[in-house]
Amino acid sequence: MRAIIQRVKYAQLQINQQLFSSINHGMMVLVGVTNTDTPEDIQWLSKKLVQLRIFDDQNGVMNLSLNDTGGELMLVSQFTLHASTKKGNRPSYIKAAKPEVAIPLYNKLIATLEADLGKTIATGKFGADMQITLLNDGPVTIIIDTENKE
Repeated sequence: MRAIIQRVKYAQLQINQQLFSSINHGMMVLVGVTNTDTPEDIQWLSKKLVQLRIFDDQNGVMNLSLNDTGGELMLVSQFTLHASTKKGNRPSYIKAAKPEVAIPLYNKLIATLEADLGKTIATGKFGADMQITLLNDGPVTIIIDTENKE
């Protein structure tokens, strides 16, 4: 799994020009699933996301986690995170998992994050044409890949 994490003041997701989900202060996470991802990747990524210390403490130092701040999380499936641009100008998505593999893993990640955070998270809708508006805070943007555990 590959994740793009953005610390946000807010994020809103629309489908068909209708508000589908939104969060206030927290994390907006785009996640791409591959065919080689496992339940262990889900566990590792969930723990990393809820414990990642990217929120400022009283001294302005990034020392607090999502759990520490009570912040919100939005998770959106994004197969294009596994685009390969090695050949030509049209990206190849061969590394991205097909829906029959990706959907169950995405849903399991949602459930795991909700259990680890102790609350419901905001999501996108798998396969939908979504428009996301956000205000990146910092800006803070971090890329994580479970394959390399970094």
